[in-house]
Amino acid sequence: MDPLVCREHLTELFREESTLLAELEQLLSREAGILEGSDIREIEQTTRARQERMGALARLEEQRRSLCAMHGFAADRAGLEAVMAWCDPSGMLTESLRDCAIRAVRCRELNDHNGVLVTARLKRVESLLGTLTGRPTRLDTYGPRGYGVASIRSGRVLGAA
Repeated sequence: MDPLVCREHLTELFREESTLLAELEQLLSREAGILEGSDIREIEQTTRARQERMGALARLEEQRRSLCAMHGFAADRAGLEAVMAWCDPSGMLTESLRDCAIRAVRCRELNDHNGVLVTARLKRVESLLGTLTGRPTRLDTYGPRGYGVASIRSGRVLGAA
């Protein structure tokens, strides 16, 4: 493959990745508001849309890895940088790669935040179910030796050792 063709291909991959990351960022921001409510249909729709974007991003990553391998470079960040140095010696693609990395970090932060919301909601629901059913709540904790220990909590602490 000609370096010019390679650069055009990478330019298109970065453009598509940037678009997908922007869409994912919007979805994750919207998802945070939806998670604070209780609209199950909205949560399901947002989850499907998020998974579609994640699948598309994974396919783009695979295309980049294939492009690197096709030119004899490692299919990792260093290989991508080597391909970029070969096909884009002027460094015009560096800004696109940086933009995608910044967007990906924002998406990860939003996703982590949403994960915290989901975990809090699950704990609350578990607690409410325990109260309604009268069954104790199961907690997974670590014992003194670091092993996972399943303990049962009924909501009332009688003492500790």
